[in-house]
Amino acid sequence: MLELLQYDFLQRAFIVSGLLALIMPLIGIVIVNKNISVIGDALSHSSLVGVIFGILIGINPIISTIIVCILASILIEFLRKKFPGHSSISTTIIMSASIGLASVLTDFVSGGANLEIFLFGSIVAIGPQDLKIVLVLSLVVLFFSIYYYKDLQHISFDEVSARVSGIKVEFVNFVFSVLTALTIAIASRSIGVMIVSSMLVIPVACGIQLRQSYFRTIIISSLLGLVFMFLGLVLSFYLNLKPGGTTVIIATLTLILIILFKNKK
Repeated sequence: MLELLQYDFLQRAFIVSGLLALIMPLIGIVIVNKNISVIGDALSHSSLVGVIFGILIGINPIISTIIVCILASILIEFLRKKFPGHSSISTTIIMSASIGLASVLTDFVSGGANLEIFLFGSIVAIGPQDLKIVLVLSLVVLFFSIYYYKDLQHISFDEVSARVSGIKVEFVNFVFSVLTALTIAIASRSIGVMIVSSMLVIPVACGIQLRQSYFRTIIISSLLGLVFMFLGLVLSFYLNLKPGGTTVIIATLTLILIILFKNKK
C-alpha cells in the first residue's frame, strides 16, 4: 500500500477518504436513529443537479454542488414544517424534483465523462483545489457536529423530549440538514453521488449490530469506514474498478458477515 502513496492523486484520494470516514458516521448515526435514510438519497440526487450546473456554467462542480445541496436541505426543512407528521413527503418531493431537473439538464451537457466521475466516483478526479475545499468543509462539519453533539444525539432519539429539555429542535434540525448537505456534496467526487448515501448508513449499521453506546458506535463506524474507504481505493486501483462501487460492495459484504456471525452466537 505504501507504494501507492508515491502518486499525488492517490495521496489526495486517501486524505479525502480519511476525512469522509471521520465525518460521515457523525451524520449517519443521526440519519439512522431518526429513520430518515431517504434524506441522503434526496440530497445525493440534488448534488447531481449541482454537478451539472457547475459543468454548464464553468465553475468547480464541488462549489455548485455545495450550494444546491444546502438549498435543497433548506427546502426539505421548509416543506417538513408544512407537512407535520409526514416528514418523508418533503424528502420525496425534493428527490423527485432533483431527478426531474437533473434529467432535463443532462441534455445540455456535452459528453458524459465529467458527469460519470461524479456519478460513480473517481480516484483521479480529486485535484489540489478540490482537496483544499474538502479539507475546509470537513473541518466545518466536524466542528459543528462536535459542538452540537449532545443536541444531535438527543433529537436523534426523541425530538419531543429534546424540546422539553430546552433544545431548539428546529434550529438543530436545520444545522443537521446543512451538515448533511455539506457531507454529501464533498463526498461526490471520491464516492459518487449515486452511492454516497449508502456510505452514510452502512458503516453505522455495522456499528449498531455490535450493540455499543452511541459514542462507541460512532468510533467503530469511523474505523470501519476508514477500512472500507482505503480498501476500496486499493482494490479499485489494482483491479481497475470504480472506487465508490468497490467501497460500497466491501461495506455491504462486511455488514452481511457481521449479521451472520452475530446470529451464530
